[in-house]
Amino acid sequence: MAGAAALGLVAGRAGAQEADEATGIVSARGAAGGDPAPLTGVLVSNGREVVRTDDQGRYRLPMSGDGAVFVIKPPGYALPRDADNVPLHSYIHQPGGTPAELGLRYRGLAPTGSLPASIDFTLTRVDETTDFDVVLFTDPQPESRFELDHVRDTAVARAMAIPAAFGLTTGDVLFDDLSLYGRSNRIVGRIGLPWYNLPGNHDLNMQAPDARYSRETWKRVFGAPTYAFRHGRAWFVMLDNVEWLGPPVPVGANTYRGRIGERSLTFLRNLLAEIPRDDLIVLAMHIPLHTDTAPDDPRNTTTDRAALLELLAGRKVLSLAGHTHTTEHHYLADGHHHHVLTAVSGSWWSGPDARTGIPSADSRDGTPNGFHVLSIRGADYTSRYVAAQGQPDETMRILFESELRAGAPEVVRWTRPVQGLRPPVPQDALPDTTLVVNVFDGGPRTHLAFRVGEAPARPMARTRRLDPFVTELYERYPETKKSWVKATPSTHMWTARLPDDLAPGAHRVIVEGTDEYGRPIRGCTVLEVTGERSRG
Repeated sequence: MAGAAALGLVAGRAGAQEADEATGIVSARGAAGGDPAPLTGVLVSNGREVVRTDDQGRYRLPMSGDGAVFVIKPPGYALPRDADNVPLHSYIHQPGGTPAELGLRYRGLAPTGSLPASIDFTLTRVDETTDFDVVLFTDPQPESRFELDHVRDTAVARAMAIPAAFGLTTGDVLFDDLSLYGRSNRIVGRIGLPWYNLPGNHDLNMQAPDARYSRETWKRVFGAPTYAFRHGRAWFVMLDNVEWLGPPVPVGANTYRGRIGERSLTFLRNLLAEIPRDDLIVLAMHIPLHTDTAPDDPRNTTTDRAALLELLAGRKVLSLAGHTHTTEHHYLADGHHHHVLTAVSGSWWSGPDARTGIPSADSRDGTPNGFHVLSIRGADYTSRYVAAQGQPDETMRILFESELRAGAPEVVRWTRPVQGLRPPVPQDALPDTTLVVNVFDGGPRTHLAFRVGEAPARPMARTRRLDPFVTELYERYPETKKSWVKATPSTHMWTARLPDDLAPGAHRVIVEGTDEYGRPIRGCTVLEVTGERSRG
């Protein structure tokens, strides 16, 4: 379905509008129902211009050719939702629908015909505080119906127990098979929260010759790919920054790039004119603005990020992205905090099956697959990582790595998992043994120290390097991972040399410090030291 019928937001009144203008009324019902009353001063956009409703609740926007109109939900009001809790925020205008000659594999839009005489949005008045939590998913990316089972039984099941105002997914809702949207939405909808979605590069209609018709299925299911809404003092701006360049010719050529584009940048500029300077802006996208994994690859970074950062200069901004299946924190110009989120699918649902039959899915930077919870308090925020499997409050992994152990595949095959990374350490090997800690949601502002027994604490150094655990995991179970999955250097590893004067015996090792928000973090393990020191 398309347009008014699909989104259930819009009451299309009889007659048609002028071809170059969309107009309508924004109104709201009380929580107990009743007739809707017009809302004054509500923002409405066509994805470029942003206008406010007048004292009759009416707006007018340019509309030339195909496009979309969306309401920017104000605080204290709720959008209507479909049966699966997908918010209905927009009207898609595509008079001719999706051209049949494109031969898209997945169904696009039916013709919407002429603009309705009035494109109306009816909201509902609700109690809404300025302190609230948001569940953040990225890259659930099920490649099959069986992998959608994994999404259901890990991240969705765990998120159901977390109180929050709403949730959002920053792209790659699926892995190319767009026929799974219905089932995916039904599953995520059972969390019981309004759930906003952004498209990723695996949510594309890949038969489209260029960007113009690359979101036909997305628009039919979710509405406008770029939109915005407000909750409390936070403005959530959802930007589709995946630009489809067409089917790959030759094979292996770039098929997409990270790009916001002139139209969406103009929308953001116009929206910023309406946002108080002390409010929080939460910018969500799929492809990162910057990533440690491939900082110069246009498929993995946003090519026009400089223009975006210039627009946002002097604003309080948290930007969220996914795509790389790593966890990263970056602090860009003017204190702009860019958070690359942990993927729900981790290593694309790779790895050995646990006793549940679900792959371990540890990400290539060593973070267990999972998601985040964003906590907004007025215009301030913190976030926390939640593992989708295992212990939900797990924050770090502590290992001991000896230079005498190369971790070669032929060695790994003759040891049990992690045996060589938490072994009894011979006293002679202490000078060659490194304490290695992966703080799963760590970054530049995370600080760690360790202490052995009652000895004074010693600092640890943030070190860009491979996680030895996930490196071993991939070597040990190569048949369980997808062909492109391999360990990649992590931005959240800390290392330190062990003291070389430890006596034989069992020693308590405590790792503690503060995370990106200055909150205390702590992990513990036991180090066994064996044998006597050689006297040379």
